Amino acid sequence: MSRLLQRIFQDRRKSGRLDLEAIEMAMRSALHQAGAAALSHLLQCDPPPTEERERPCSCGQTAHYRELRSRRILTAVGEVELVRPYYLCSSCGQGQFPFDAELEVEHKDLSPGVRRMLSLVGAAAPFDQGRQQIELLAGLKVTTKAVERTAEATGADLALVERREIQRAQQADLPLGVGAPLPVLYVQMDGTGIPVVRKETEDRAGKREGQSAHTREVKLGCVFTQTKWHGEGYALRDPDSTTYTGAIETASEFGQRIYQEAWERGWSRAQKKVVMGDGAEWIWNLTELHFPDAVQIVDLYHARQHLWHLARLLYPGDDVGQKRWILRHQPKLDDGNIEKLVRFLRSLDASTPELAGKIETEAAYFERNAARMRYPKFRRQHLFVGSGVIEAGCKTVIAARLKQSGMFWTVRGANAIITLRCSYLNGRFENYWENRRSA
Repeated sequence: MSRLLQRIFQDRRKSGRLDLEAIEMAMRSALHQAGAAALSHLLQCDPPPTEERERPCSCGQTAHYRELRSRRILTAVGEVELVRPYYLCSSCGQGQFPFDAELEVEHKDLSPGVRRMLSLVGAAAPFDQGRQQIELLAGLKVTTKAVERTAEATGADLALVERREIQRAQQADLPLGVGAPLPVLYVQMDGTGIPVVRKETEDRAGKREGQSAHTREVKLGCVFTQTKWHGEGYALRDPDSTTYTGAIETASEFGQRIYQEAWERGWSRAQKKVVMGDGAEWIWNLTELHFPDAVQIVDLYHARQHLWHLARLLYPGDDVGQKRWILRHQPKLDDGNIEKLVRFLRSLDASTPELAGKIETEAAYFERNAARMRYPKFRRQHLFVGSGVIEAGCKTVIAARLKQSGMFWTVRGANAIITLRCSYLNGRFENYWENRRSA
């Protein structure tokens, strides 16, 4: 270190200036080298004493100490040498390194600290960008593939933990939540497609007839609380109260997932429970199954889109006519007078059987969701009538990371990254690493 500083200040005397960034980076590199040397020294094991030279083997026999063996691993301070005892079972031929397991580097070339960093950057940005961030911010050189594999492995492990919790919840009644009552607890659900590799869409029909699918739907849910509303009576979401959960999976599987999240957030303590979504049938089927006592609300802005769809069908290419029609008939929706709206739609004269069928489809949509569209009633209760929180979640949780140009995912890889991102955004990422150390 002293020689480094001497060289730096000699250069200053010659050039007449001091490059602070160069000094920072050089000193960091020197400190890393010193840290790696010290850590390597700490990781040099002595041969075990006589009484510790035998260990049980998974085959039921005994493994015997053979020798000290070395390997190199990448740590937060750089590459270090690890020297530890090697045991071999003569019955099954299986070897083991107990110290590797203790350090959580068994069959891994990266330390837990490095894996933690790679998981974080891999969740936040494309894998190659994460590689660049690690080199710039931590001074560590890793491959893009290392970032990918590490982030996906951590996400898969988190997903396994989640599945175990869901299975435990299914096998026994969940205990009643302990804590203060929650004035209003919301559950919102939505779906959004992400691009996947071709093998993940085999035998799946696309949106257009005769074309195969290019995406798979991620089902995303969020849970948040509300305790206040502003002066005009509009609901205010509690800051930092939103948590997310999601995956590419069946509606049935997702139902168990979102129910578990809602229960952990205090569903049993909520004085008022609300489920919100668009008109997708799977959302309301899950609501009836898992949240039968909840107030159900169809997102007002999604419902308005259905009216705009009709306006475009009735007045194709006529922007003025479309807007005039909307101004006349949207108040029926906004006022929650759905029965009147349905009667009006069914009274429309259609120029073609095809148009008549589309009008009936929309009329049936409003009729089916009438009880979920009593917007003045919901507003009087100071409840949200728009599902903007989950729509924003689809952008921030899913699209920002998994729908960038050139990305194509496997279901396994996408689900791992989704789980990882949800864990981080929910404030549970650090808990995962703490729990692993205490396990």
